Amino acid sequence: MKIMFASDIHGSIKYAEMMKNAYLREGAEGIVLLGDLLYHGPRNDLPEEYAPKKVIALLNGMKNDIILCVRGNCEAEVDAMVLDFPCLADYAVMYLDGKSVFVTHGHLYNPENPPKLKPCDYLMNGHTHIGAYEKRAGFTYLNPGSVSIPKDGRHSYMIYEDGEFSIKELR
Repeated sequence: MKIMFASDIHGSIKYAEMMKNAYLREGAEGIVLLGDLLYHGPRNDLPEEYAPKKVIALLNGMKNDIILCVRGNCEAEVDAMVLDFPCLADYAVMYLDGKSVFVTHGHLYNPENPPKLKPCDYLMNGHTHIGAYEKRAGFTYLNPGSVSIPKDGRHSYMIYEDGEFSIKELR
């Protein structure tokens, strides 16, 4: 099974299109979105080619490929009204090859405030705009980074395939 994880599009059609192209190029079977899809947020500058209405159309066109979507700190009820898939859950739990993955945006649950996890489970969140793959005490922390406004200079996403996670740069 091959799954793409992406976070923090923040309304940039340029990077949303690059994400979709990466998804198609990867041949992933589905995509998990970790929030902050449409709005740039008051602390962020406008991302390149900020066009939330175009991002809505792009994401709605991918609705059958979206496995899960969780709410970011920039999501609002109006986002649920314009998107054709659920986007307001604070977290979701998925199982990959017998291991649980707690998927969230990161503003509520994160490595400093983790949910209750079993040893060897994964905590995956976006929010920081910095990619991460770190072994922690009792769990593995994953972050695909940011599609549109990276704080580490890498526009990135994450792929899960054959039991492994890897961070990849958009191109």
